[in-house]
Amino acid sequence: QVQVVESGGGLVQPGGSLRLSCAASRSVFSIYTMGWYRQAPGKQREFVASITSGGTINYRDSVKGRFTISRDNAKNTVYLQMSSLKPEDTAVYYCKTRDINFNDYWGQGTQVTVSS
Repeated sequence: QVQVVESGGGLVQPGGSLRLSCAASRSVFSIYTMGWYRQAPGKQREFVASITSGGTINYRDSVKGRFTISRDNAKNTVYLQMSSLKPEDTAVYYCKTRDINFNDYWGQGTQVTVSS
C-alpha cells in the first residue's frame, strides 16, 4: 500500500519562506516522478514543480526563481523550498508520486497561506 504524506505548510507573511516535505512509502526504484501541485479556492488543481528519479526538474512559470524542488531518493522524499511567497501562492499543496508504471498516488495536502 502506497502512502504519500506532506508536511510543512502554514501561515507566512508575503515575502516569507516555507519548506514543504513529502515522503512516499514506495521504494525509490518504483518511483519515476515526484512532484507538487496546488489548488486554491475556486480554482482547478495546477502543476507547480516535479523532479524525476534521474533529476530532471520542471517548474510552473509563475514559480521559477522563487521555488526550488529537490529530492532524497534514499528516503523517498521530495522537498519544495518556497521563497518570496505571494498571496497568490495561497493554496492547498499536494504531493504526487508517479511510479514506473505511470500509476499516480496523491497525498492529502498541506495548507499554505500567504497573508499579512
